[in-house]
Amino acid sequence: MNKKFDRFAGVAFLLIGILFLIESQKISDSAYGSSVGPKIFPMWLGIVLMALSIRLIYETFKYKTEESKKEKLQYKKFFIIFGSAVLYAFFLEKIGYAVSTFLFLLIAFQTMERGKVVYSVIISAAFSFGVYYLFSEVLGGSLPGFPLF
Repeated sequence: MNKKFDRFAGVAFLLIGILFLIESQKISDSAYGSSVGPKIFPMWLGIVLMALSIRLIYETFKYKTEESKKEKLQYKKFFIIFGSAVLYAFFLEKIGYAVSTFLFLLIAFQTMERGKVVYSVIISAAFSFGVYYLFSEVLGGSLPGFPLF
């Protein structure tokens, strides 16, 4: 655990969450074919980010002050996930939300912890298709659909 980095990251993400919350209020309420306004997701994303950041900052005060071993930075994992996030954004409209989110999560899970492929597939599929169904069918929102090959 790196107390200084965690505290800095908590403050940085808290500021980003506040920015999301403030800027989401500037989005208009109307959306095409959606009963959920376009500002709902960024607003709640900001609120969740702020809450998690406050929790992280709080947790840094509870860290023990014992010296810990320096952990090796994992650049390879970072660049794999960063690259997959860029590809996720690029392919989102082309192959749809559910498929692109499934692939992104599967790559991210396998990058962080190799093995347990079945669990990664199940969790990735449940999350991506569950969120798609919840947002588009239950809430009446609109997400990029499934690809038409």
